[in-house]
Amino acid sequence: MLFSFIVEMIGALACAISGIRLAALKRFDWFGAYIVGLVTALGGGTLRDAMLCQPSFWVSDHRFFLAYFIVTALAMVLVIVLSKQLVRRERMLLIFDAIGLAMFTVIGIEKALAKGCPMYTAICMGLITGAFGGVLRDILLNRVPLIFRKDIYAMASLLGGISYWLVSLIGGSPIACGLACLAVTVTVRMLAVRYSWHLPLLKHNS
Repeated sequence: MLFSFIVEMIGALACAISGIRLAALKRFDWFGAYIVGLVTALGGGTLRDAMLCQPSFWVSDHRFFLAYFIVTALAMVLVIVLSKQLVRRERMLLIFDAIGLAMFTVIGIEKALAKGCPMYTAICMGLITGAFGGVLRDILLNRVPLIFRKDIYAMASLLGGISYWLVSLIGGSPIACGLACLAVTVTVRMLAVRYSWHLPLLKHNS
């Protein structure tokens, strides 16, 4: 479906930019930064397919293989050309991260539903698809993964998935469900950053 493919490529571009941007801040060379961007874009979908017991989408279909490599190369060019805007501004990472999270949440849900999974499983697959690439990115860059910090990150994906389900219950089309998920995920994530919303921290008594 054209809509799903467009959403996936936008998500891949946003995730790749977020990975390459952070690699640039760590002063990686071009090859290293490209690999970080590619892993960020591919990571969530690869784990999702493994959990759904099917071949990884980019291994079984050469079109996705080429598309992700080209999109990551485009992200690399954008970061190089627009380094002042994309690398030095922290807010840019948050924006691209939120877009990638939202887009891949939708893709994960739709691919799980196409596989015949129940909605609760699809929502979990959406969260994994959206968030796991960022986990791998942070591990490669020796950072505590964002999903494990106090930020409202995975929760934004979860709320987006729930909104997808709610719109489907009232008879919304897949596109309407996807748009609702995108809107809720991005909005929750950006509002959480803007107003410093966060989950309670787990504390221990020494």
